[in-house]
Amino acid sequence: MRFKTQQQTSKMPNVDLIPMLNVMMAVLAFFVLISMILTPETEGVDVRLPKEEKTQVAQNQDTVSPLLVKLKADGTLELGETTLQTKEELIREMQVYLQKNEKGSVLLVADPDANYERVMQLLAEMRAVDRDRVSLGIENEE
Repeated sequence: MRFKTQQQTSKMPNVDLIPMLNVMMAVLAFFVLISMILTPETEGVDVRLPKEEKTQVAQNQDTVSPLLVKLKADGTLELGETTLQTKEELIREMQVYLQKNEKGSVLLVADPDANYERVMQLLAEMRAVDRDRVSLGIENEE
């Protein structure tokens, strides 16, 4: 039985999600804090790191020092103390070195300010000579 004072068409109720999300975040924060307080600290693994030793490495007579090629920021190449003019000169020097030293290797040490694309192109050209014994090196900053 309907009374005449009630409206015939009722509006759809409006659901406001913001207060519900605020309550959910407060409950979540509460449970995170409680779980952190009640959880005992886990014991880690006892790791014994080696102590630094100042020993000299005995070099075998079979060990050959690598051929260091330096690429400067301006694009110039240095092989030891000499400055190379072209990449072809570098390739010739590499071939001679690698033929003389079967266990030798060639390291490309690039300046940190050098163009990355230039470094990768030069490394690819150097690896075309001998893929296994040419690699990219870094300088130790001490």
